[in-house]
Amino acid sequence: MKQLPHILIIGGGVIGTSIAYHLAKKNARVTLIEQGDIASGSSGACDGLVFMQSKKPGVHLSLAMKSLELFAALAAELPFDIEFRQRGGLVVIENDTEYRAMEKFVMAQQDIGLDVRLLDTGQTLEKDPLLSPDLSGATYSPLDAQVNPINLTLGFAQAARQNHVNLITRAKVLGIQTRNSRVTGVATTRGNFSADILVNAAGAMAGQIADMLDIPMPVRPRRGQIAVTRAGRPILGHSLISAKYIAAKFDPALAEDAGQGVSMEQTDNGNLLLGSTREFAGFDKSNTISGIRKIIRQTAEILPALKQVQIIRTFAGLRPYTPDGLPALGPTGSLPNFFMAAGHEGDGIALSPVTGHLMADLLLTGKTDIPIDAFSPDRFGSEQGGAHV
Repeated sequence: MKQLPHILIIGGGVIGTSIAYHLAKKNARVTLIEQGDIASGSSGACDGLVFMQSKKPGVHLSLAMKSLELFAALAAELPFDIEFRQRGGLVVIENDTEYRAMEKFVMAQQDIGLDVRLLDTGQTLEKDPLLSPDLSGATYSPLDAQVNPINLTLGFAQAARQNHVNLITRAKVLGIQTRNSRVTGVATTRGNFSADILVNAAGAMAGQIADMLDIPMPVRPRRGQIAVTRAGRPILGHSLISAKYIAAKFDPALAEDAGQGVSMEQTDNGNLLLGSTREFAGFDKSNTISGIRKIIRQTAEILPALKQVQIIRTFAGLRPYTPDGLPALGPTGSLPNFFMAAGHEGDGIALSPVTGHLMADLLLTGKTDIPIDAFSPDRFGSEQGGAHV
């Protein structure tokens, strides 16, 4: 019987651990290397939105809808309570210009098969009565959900470990070894590790890992600041984002003109997570007074009850941005056993189940049950440059 290849994964966030878990279910030989602790990067410094409405109509939305189908099973399979709650979601609309834009966006999403509809102001307030009556309306999908991102990542990791995946933490990658146009191993601060296949799931640092092999990969860190309120009674029935959030996500120039947009969710224990900025600030994960003030002001305009709620802490994470807003999934042309699985930006949590599923199939069989040509790492070309910021 032919021995399965030894697959080495760089990155212990939600993408890397999901790939490890899905490979382990297929009895693959897997080692995962993380420079810090599991979920110590972006996966531990983000909100838990599993939003369909924020995805581009087309392959992006189709991928997200497939991922959503996998979450229910994961809630039963993983050894941690991932707090998956499918309560529906709102995209709140603040003016007539946004309303007209969202009309087109909703029609395109409906064409893909998403259950989503446009609401006027009265219908929006029926969904969430404490929202501002000054809103122009919202779009609503009953499919949108939320999850605990740290528990999800730790759940993937623990389940992978239970299936004999070797998890190596506090191991910083120092270099990648190659021979005859193939990766052969990785040098780290905790020793060298051989590899038949190497997967770059390093999140916001994925561009730097690719740089070690002189492979241009335009994955850049994009800072997202979040404010957390004191736990309290339920005041938000649905997770929500603003229409500006969608504009800022896909067109940074629009964010500069119209504002960054916001996201809000209330967790099981009553805390509200209010976000989020989208800033190119290198690898700086600090909070800024201006960024947090903007988040508080914009969220309170949408949900006036926030004016009576205390902010207890703030944090920031780095989202792995790509120029076209889509992740890089698959092999690289110059090194066929070097695979990318990064660049999800704010969609890593939502897309982690389907990414793990697809990458496990691709790594072991060379095929996937969903076409992923649109996510090829080679689509960027050499002119895009690497991750230098």
